[in-house]
Amino acid sequence: MMRSLYSGVTGLRNHQTRMDVIGNNIANVNTIGYKSSRVVFQDIYSQTIKPASTTSGGTGGTNPQQIGLGVQVSTIDVMHTKGTPQYTGYALDLMIDGDGYFVVSSGGQLTYTRAGNMYQDASHNLVDANGAYVIGYEVNADGDVVLYDSNDEIVYLDAGGNRVEADGTTPYTGSATPDSWAPKTSNIYLNPAYYDISINRYGQVVGIDQDTNESKVIGQLVLATFANPNGLEKVGANSYRVTVNSGDAVVNAPGSGGGGVLNPGTLEMSNIDLTSEFADMIVTQRGFQANSRIISTTDQMLEELVNMVR
Repeated sequence: MMRSLYSGVTGLRNHQTRMDVIGNNIANVNTIGYKSSRVVFQDIYSQTIKPASTTSGGTGGTNPQQIGLGVQVSTIDVMHTKGTPQYTGYALDLMIDGDGYFVVSSGGQLTYTRAGNMYQDASHNLVDANGAYVIGYEVNADGDVVLYDSNDEIVYLDAGGNRVEADGTTPYTGSATPDSWAPKTSNIYLNPAYYDISINRYGQVVGIDQDTNESKVIGQLVLATFANPNGLEKVGANSYRVTVNSGDAVVNAPGSGGGGVLNPGTLEMSNIDLTSEFADMIVTQRGFQANSRIISTTDQMLEELVNMVR
């Protein structure tokens, strides 16, 4: 009889956990880039009263007899589905249309976010709403992404795509091979010599030169993708960090390497479905109520047992 009492206790405890998650989802219904969570239950284990038996003589086999001993939380999943777009018209508001996360740095620590509300700080750096630096590739004076070799030397290419020395004509004589070339990431600096700065769908930061009034690429924003986005850990402020089960971040320009493209002037709202959340809340409330009834009913049975002794 006591088994039902403790099973009811586990039901109460875990339905309360589910209600906590639902409450947090509803609280963040208007949070930019927020991803909803869900709770999945599983049984704890079962006590075997009688094991299964095989056919013996003239008698057929029997199935095992087991009594379950309660419920526990299996997983609390984060649903990394795309949220609803909201047009703002602000040039530095960005939404990722597809997979990927913005890379930001705060105190030297990299985190990842889907919230694309960005600003320019007093030092002309591109930052997010929390003041974290938005990370991108270095670009040269021509607006091209700067490549480095394994010796940490800048790679210069001629018009034919052949590597040359810094003068642009002398053939390169070093030993570094093209398979070692890679860009470096750094904070995105919005040069004050340019105005009317915007970011296009491929992450290129574009500004107009104050002297020539010509449009020019002055930065390159990047996105990070992961083998298992569900393995990312929430750290607050709309951000995630890498865990051992998420895989390392794979960084590429938007529209390449499996990442989505950007939708400028738009923000991604939360992916909360209020209809589903309210339905889950009702089911969770009824589940909590049913488990509390198990406890009260078991208590009444115990009371009857005590009264028999009297």
